[in-house]
Amino acid sequence: MHSSLSRLFTTQLFRLASVGITGLMLSGCFYANTSQAPIATTYPYTEQQRMQAAHHWEVLARHEASNILQRERVRFRDLHITEPDHPGLNVYSGGEFERGFRTLLTSELVSRGANLTTVPTPNAANIHIDVEVVEHRDRGFIRPPIGAFTALTAGVAVATIPINHWAEPALGLIPAAMIADTVSGSWTTTGNEEVIITTQIIDGERILYSSSNIYYINAGDRRQYAPHRVPRAPATPTVSITNTW
Repeated sequence: MHSSLSRLFTTQLFRLASVGITGLMLSGCFYANTSQAPIATTYPYTEQQRMQAAHHWEVLARHEASNILQRERVRFRDLHITEPDHPGLNVYSGGEFERGFRTLLTSELVSRGANLTTVPTPNAANIHIDVEVVEHRDRGFIRPPIGAFTALTAGVAVATIPINHWAEPALGLIPAAMIADTVSGSWTTTGNEEVIITTQIIDGERILYSSSNIYYINAGDRRQYAPHRVPRAPATPTVSITNTW
């Protein structure tokens, strides 16, 4: 009996020692600070909106007009929104967005009492709008929206209830659909296309105001923001046939 207890005690002691040694080894691996290359990590969770409606352009115009008129240096100045074909704006290519946003920003500024001119004047500050489309060609894994896995798990769990308790199994999908409807309104695909929209007020060589906003856009909407970057269909060759008779 005594020998059996001794063997049991020895076995337990050996197991504890093994666990302790293993823990020390793992802790050494994790905190040794020896790596041949930086370890990839992520940024804190952030959100970015997708621009996919003319109403979204209006929201941005309203936001910019409000911010512009909060600046003391430009609030009482004459302002002129530079035309897109201005010779000094080589990168000014906004397509449908440029035309729409320019009109919406004009309306928002005028409705708030700003002094806008139809032509540049000696005392006017010029509002410049720049649009830059960014295309990501090799993105890695992107985490699904917060709550996606929870909603899916809840849907699976609820769907199994009617098998045991309800007469009609299809009824079990109703709670899952309600959960999906509740949380899916804020979900959208991340996509590989983004747009940087910058609004600046320039007086001579001085920048009086500058604001940049970044949005996701749909790949098919690129021509609205940067028509010069939309691939064009190759020209169809023409062949002329002459009659030698």
